Amino acid sequence: MQDDTAPLVDVHAHFLTSSYVEAASAAGHRRPDGMASWPSWSAEDHLRLMDAHGIERSILSISSPGVWFGDLGSSTALCRRVNDFAADVVAEHPDRFQFFASVPLPAVDEAIAEATRALDQLGAAGTVVMTNAGGVYLSDPAVELFLDELDRRGAAVFVHPTTPLGWEHTTLGFPRPMVEFFADTTRVISAMLMKGDVARRDRLRMIVPHCGASLPLLADRLRLFASILSSTPDGLERIDEGLGRLWFDLAGTPMPLQADALISQVGTGRLLYGSDYCWTPPHIVNSQIAALDSAWRADVHGAWRELARDNAAAFHAQGVASH
Repeated sequence: MQDDTAPLVDVHAHFLTSSYVEAASAAGHRRPDGMASWPSWSAEDHLRLMDAHGIERSILSISSPGVWFGDLGSSTALCRRVNDFAADVVAEHPDRFQFFASVPLPAVDEAIAEATRALDQLGAAGTVVMTNAGGVYLSDPAVELFLDELDRRGAAVFVHPTTPLGWEHTTLGFPRPMVEFFADTTRVISAMLMKGDVARRDRLRMIVPHCGASLPLLADRLRLFASILSSTPDGLERIDEGLGRLWFDLAGTPMPLQADALISQVGTGRLLYGSDYCWTPPHIVNSQIAALDSAWRADVHGAWRELARDNAAAFHAQGVASH
């Protein structure tokens, strides 16, 4: 039987500000990632959703298209504005909200400076980064110093997908979140696993969204190519060690198929709850929670709410232990 009383921590929860929407629209994102319009957000609406579903705390973040619009000065200023806003929301509701700070990648020095300010002065729970910023991916050596600094700090980084370059040739007329978001998440995490980037950063707490995107189905293929491309067993070991370090949220449509595929690769000890609100409207959040309640194999894996709650506590404790 499922336990529908265990309080949840939502690690995949978004907010918007009017100034952010204005800045993104001015940069050409009037139909963000091919969606029809921007959603609305307020702390009050978010709290009502949380109360309806037993979500004790949500970690807010800016979603795609992120904060990098090609100009360093304006992107850095935009980061400061959205992070200051989120810190004010947390100050008003300290028991209900935390936030992941936005950073102006691919500008590494400025991203490190803003992450430091947000973590040390604003009390951010970690940072949010897009899979790519202007075509520069998290697996690119150009941004490794940023991730190395977060690793040194034992910080959390929430990786969110965004539109890849060349989307005009691959979306076939559909909004980019439908397929391209999964492809971009899988692309960059696969590259980081193959290169050993995840395995070597043993203090970094990296959250992969949407139940791992397509990674659960491709993990064995990564192992295959690791064995082809590497003359030693190190490649295979890096894949498995890296998979064992990642955390995954349950946003999207994990039931009835995707969650089982992910669990077959990584177990249940690093699964976290994610709603994807406000980009996922309340009625879809309702149906996704209902699917978890009805289709989750509690007899095999334990009650999903208790599991997500305990894993969120472990995720937090890992960060405390790193300091």
